[in-house]
Amino acid sequence: MSASAVFILDVKGKPLISRNYKGDVAMSEIEHFMPLLMQREEEGALAPLLSHGRVHFLWIKHSNLYLVATTLKNANASLVYSFLYKTVEVFSEYFKELEEESIRDNFVIVYELLDELMDFGFPQTTDSKILQEYITQQGNKLVTGKSRVPPTVTNAVSWRSEGLKYKKNEVFIDVIESVNLLVSPHSFGGLGGRRGGPMMLLDTPPPPYVHFQVNANGSVLLSEIVGTIKLKVFLSGMPELRLGLNDRVLFELTGRSKNKSVELEDVKFHQCVRLSRFDNDRTISFIPPDGDFELMSYRLSTQVKPLIWIESVIEKFSHSRVEIMVKAKGQFKKQSVANGVEISVPVPSDADSPRFKTSVGSAKYVPEKNVVIWSIKSFPGGKEYLMRAHFGLPSVEKEEVEGRPPIGVKFEIPYFTVSGIQVRYMKIIEKSGYQALPWVRYITQSGDYQLRTS
Repeated sequence: MSASAVFILDVKGKPLISRNYKGDVAMSEIEHFMPLLMQREEEGALAPLLSHGRVHFLWIKHSNLYLVATTLKNANASLVYSFLYKTVEVFSEYFKELEEESIRDNFVIVYELLDELMDFGFPQTTDSKILQEYITQQGNKLVTGKSRVPPTVTNAVSWRSEGLKYKKNEVFIDVIESVNLLVSPHSFGGLGGRRGGPMMLLDTPPPPYVHFQVNANGSVLLSEIVGTIKLKVFLSGMPELRLGLNDRVLFELTGRSKNKSVELEDVKFHQCVRLSRFDNDRTISFIPPDGDFELMSYRLSTQVKPLIWIESVIEKFSHSRVEIMVKAKGQFKKQSVANGVEISVPVPSDADSPRFKTSVGSAKYVPEKNVVIWSIKSFPGGKEYLMRAHFGLPSVEKEEVEGRPPIGVKFEIPYFTVSGIQVRYMKIIEKSGYQALPWVRYITQSGDYQLRTS
């Protein structure tokens, strides 16, 4: 069982629009949602699921809106939440920004979309590219003797239209990894990586999402890498694609366990991937949607050393000033370069009269955030840079009891991989037999990357 009804409420809890799919829950039940929400907020026990009698409210908040699904017992909660987030995604692609004004200005289209997104409480067509073929903001164009519903809705391959033609057939593969890091003030050694050309034909490793937690002794408590593989497809016809990765399970199945491989966990695929084929022999086989889409995401349980290491010294002079010195070191190979580096250094809230000196880049004071942002456009691996900041500090009499906020770092390193995952091949099979070029590039970037100061 899935959702009985879906409501979109304004920030005060007033229903803007709703759709009753099953009729087994009274629409007036929504009146209990906002009082329940406010009560839970006051108690400090806010939860994504609220109940009133036998009726459950599963809700999410987006911008100044609440999206709420009502359901009775035994509902598949994960399916309902997936549907609500998918609804936000579809509406955002239609209206650019999903907010109260866009709902009020597009009532007719919102109703039509709600009718197509779900049928009798079960998700139906949720691909915005397909929906946009027959639900448009210019109104539906009905032609006598022809159905307004495109064949893609009833096809086995509902995510791709037939008859697509391109003069140049290409596939672009982006492997993107973000590094989330929390470390204590202890240094680590360097980190190796690989580098390739500006855009490579299947020849390099991919990017990850890494989460670190380090205790007071500098040892890693939690470290994981989560990455995504995104495709941009410009292919004619209905091609079948097969993607090969250096997947450890696959290598072990084929007797290549000595080769460099990675162990993928929590793999999630786009609906186009044949899951049974992947379960049987780890082959990623699919007929792709046209244009941009996310093929898969994954997680890696592995430890990674900080790519950019930060050391800082902060000296306070009572009723006088505070001086900050920050050293940044690139702990990745010299051939690689981190772009758009931003180092955010917290400063006391009553600091004033800033003065800076940097060995590279520029520094600026952002008083509304109580930080100094040190910007470095290009940061080669193995390099060390210094930044000194001087502030007036009129009111401080003693050292603050609570610890200082951590230093945050933002960066992006192209043609570089931390996890070691690699696209080994991309096979493109189409009945017309045309030749197509697959291209791949790797990007490692910062996520929530923080270093505590001593």
